[in-house]
Amino acid sequence: MNSQQKVKEAVSRSTKALSLKPSLGLGTGISKTKIINGLSCEVTEGNYKLIADMPESVGGNAAGPTPAVYGRAAFGSCLAIGYMMKASAMNIKIDSLEVEVQADYDDGALFGTSAADPGYLEVRYTVTIETDAPESEILQMLDIADKQSPYLDVFSRQQKCVRNVQIISPKISS
Repeated sequence: MNSQQKVKEAVSRSTKALSLKPSLGLGTGISKTKIINGLSCEVTEGNYKLIADMPESVGGNAAGPTPAVYGRAAFGSCLAIGYMMKASAMNIKIDSLEVEVQADYDDGALFGTSAADPGYLEVRYTVTIETDAPESEILQMLDIADKQSPYLDVFSRQQKCVRNVQIISPKISS
């Protein structure tokens, strides 16, 4: 069985299960990030462990990619995976697929020296697909996959964010 057939069968099973019991699709992802040295962070979720850091020029240790790299990687990989899932489900053979993410930013906002918003000024993505399928089928597949993409939604729609604070103080109250 080739990889696209494997994906098609798995997507079909998941689609059927979620259609029969939508609550199976609900969940909460939990990752924990801990400062381990200066600005270096250890990020854990399940069995996965990542390191995020900042360049030495801004006080980091350059021990890992910046959070921005992970953000762009999450966006690009979510799109690429979604496109392959949808192409497989639609029986569109893909020989090669690549997503390039470009994001413009103003670091002055991070340091309080610019009135710009601290997020990206603009995000662009280019999808390069090698296939024998007709362009109309590819564009249809991309449109459907974009409508179903979690990270395209995260990047293009304001999300509700709720901050909770826990302060642990070594001071003993008298």
